Amino acid sequence: MMENRTVLFVDDDQAILRSLERGLLDEPYNKLFTTSCKEALEILKRQDVHVIITDLRMPEMSGLEFINIIKIEYPHIVRMVLSGYNQDPALQNAIDQGEIYILIPKPWKSGGNFQMLIRRAIEHYNIQNEYKTIPQHIPPD
Repeated sequence: MMENRTVLFVDDDQAILRSLERGLLDEPYNKLFTTSCKEALEILKRQDVHVIITDLRMPEMSGLEFINIIKIEYPHIVRMVLSGYNQDPALQNAIDQGEIYILIPKPWKSGGNFQMLIRRAIEHYNIQNEYKTIPQHIPPD
């Protein structure tokens, strides 16, 4: 089921996106990359995305503002943060409120653990949305 899923990476640092792309090359899911939250919102209008991984410090809007929009407009998408600013009280509150599924601190280590966290997020999406694909039996009146 991984190969039918799409993960969108949002970070204003092109070098980080290239590093992510190289590190995740062999992963079985679809990967999209953008340097802009606004561009990410445009992508979401055109394409199904199942997991979003965003940086917090972004130029046109903060990662938390972006996460908030996603939570409201696309509540089924699993939201993750990849950030070097882990002590932000607003970030901790968002995690506590369940707005963010996983926080991945920068710098991350490319390798098994990072890939496992993304796969876990996809599995979380699958479980969370499983009932939508199961035909609902409604007993006759």
